[in-house]
Parts: sequence; structure tokens; C-alpha cells
Amino acid sequence: MVRVPNLTRADAVEAVRNPLAFIAERWTPKPRTVQRAALAALVMAVVIVVTGGAVRLTGSGLGCPTWPKCTDDSITNTSEMGIHGVIEFGNRMLTYVLSAAVGWAIIAARSQKPRRHSLTRLGWAQFWVVMGNAVLGGIVVLVGLNPYTVAAHFLLSTALIAVATVMWQRTREGDSEPRPLVGKSVQQLVWALVAVTALLIAVGTVVTGAGPHAGDSSEVERIPLDWENITRLHAVLAWIVVTLAFALWFVLRAVDAPKGPLHRTRDLFLVLLGQGAIGYVQYFTDLPEVLVGLHMLGSCLVWIATLRVLLSLRERHEAVEVPGPGQSTQRVATRA
Repeated sequence: MVRVPNLTRADAVEAVRNPLAFIAERWTPKPRTVQRAALAALVMAVVIVVTGGAVRLTGSGLGCPTWPKCTDDSITNTSEMGIHGVIEFGNRMLTYVLSAAVGWAIIAARSQKPRRHSLTRLGWAQFWVVMGNAVLGGIVVLVGLNPYTVAAHFLLSTALIAVATVMWQRTREGDSEPRPLVGKSVQQLVWALVAVTALLIAVGTVVTGAGPHAGDSSEVERIPLDWENITRLHAVLAWIVVTLAFALWFVLRAVDAPKGPLHRTRDLFLVLLGQGAIGYVQYFTDLPEVLVGLHMLGSCLVWIATLRVLLSLRERHEAVEVPGPGQSTQRVATRA
């Protein structure tokens, strides 16, 4: 049996006053544990986007017609609300799973030794984005799925994925000053790639807001733009992103860049090809719900892959204690 330590009254007071510090004093997670916690938060950030898309694509956006309760008289969905109530309420419950994953990442980061304030800040940034998006999700319901609020809801989820991706990367490297692996011109090309990708995702929300999948079976306001024209603009931006990724790969080969940036750029290019194929198929097959859902998942993967390209352009070294000749330990620099 595992022996449970006795807690004094002072320990109990400390645990209530500052639970994170209390846990950190008594637990030191392995680096792999911290990495897995950060990855779990990232995975849940993607899952909540996909399930949110399922809510819209099944017409369940108003399955729970009010917020924070599901109905005026019930916190949960009722049998009279049918499958739409189950889907909408289930997606709301997944927010708690996401919050738990982010909380686990915060606890693991706070408990790591030596303490890494940058990781803890990234974890708390995710927490506040989740809380803000939960409130915005409630507003989306209260205003009857207004397409502008729906777009903002998705973009805030995209911001959450960005922070989660950065935190996951930071758990796998040290805290020293970053050393660039490529020249300034290559960095500028990658920043242009990131900017156009962000614009591509933003225009994608306009396509959604103007398109036929309103999120509910009733009459829902749409963005007053020609859906096909905005879709063509979205496609043009997608081709610009593909071109930039292809050009970046050739530039990295020409300057004999390290394998990290090359591999991340290759991964991005493959994700873009898959996403583009899904996009064109769904357009020419009148937007079947399954393909639209896959396209939303692809949007998350494109964003993550793009950020990984950006983060691969530098490295941070980490100091590690190892036995040295004639002494107990010595500090050496290792590559993250």
C-alpha cells in the first residue's frame, strides 16, 4: 500500500492558500511528464474545435437555447431536446475536460525543478483564453449564432492552439537565449508564411459565416457576402501558403539548413496538400458535413505545422547536471 503522509494543520492551511506551491514542494515531475501534460492540453484544444464544428454541422448550435444553463429551468439537457441537446451539452462538458488538461499542464510546469516561469505563464495564458472563449461561446448562443461571434469563437480557439503549441515546444527545450539556425531573410520568409496562414484561417471563418451551414435548423443570420467569391479568395490564399511553403523548402535546401527546419517544412507541405484536397472535394460535392468537419481539423493541423516551422528556426540549449572526472557533477550544455 502507498503510505499517505500526515498533513498538519499548517500544511492544510498552506494547501488552501497556495495549492500550486504546496504541490510543487512535494512533487517533481519528470521532463517527459511535463511534455505529455503540455501535449494533452494541445490535443484537447484541437478536439474542442472539432467537436464545436460537429455542433454546427449537425444543426445543434441552439440545442441548448440559453447559457450558462441548457434551458431556463435545467442546467443539463432534457430528453425532450433530442439529439441536438445531447450534442450541444456534450460539447459544453468537453470544456471542462479541456480545462482539466490545461490545469494539469499548469501544475506540471509549476512543479518542475528548477522552476520555469515561462512555462507556467504559457499554461496560465491557455487557462484565461479557455475561460474567455467559454464566455464568448455563451454569447454566441445568446445572440442566436450570430456569424461574427461564431467567427470570433473559432479565432480565439486558434489563438489557444498557438499558445498550446508554443508551450509544448518549450517543454522540449531549455531556457537559454535562442540561437538562430537560419539567416534573417529566411526568418522573414517564414514570418510571411505565418502571416498569410493566419489570414487564410481568418478568411475561412468568413467563408463559414457566409456559407450554408448556419449551425441550426432555424433561420440564422449569415454574413452578407457572396459565398462563392469569398471561397475563391480563400482558395487563392491557400495557394499562396502552399507556394511559400514550397519556396521555403527550396531555400532551406539551398542554404544547407539543419534538418529540423527542413523536416518541419516538409511536414507542413504534406498537411497543406491534404487540406487542399479536402477543400476542393468538399467544394465540388456541395459541402458534405463529414468533409467540412475534416477541413476544420485540417485547419488546426495546418496552423500547428506552420507554428512548428517558425519554432524550428532557433534552438535553445539546456544545462544538465552530469558526473564529471574528479568531481561529483559538472554542468554541460546540451541541445534541446
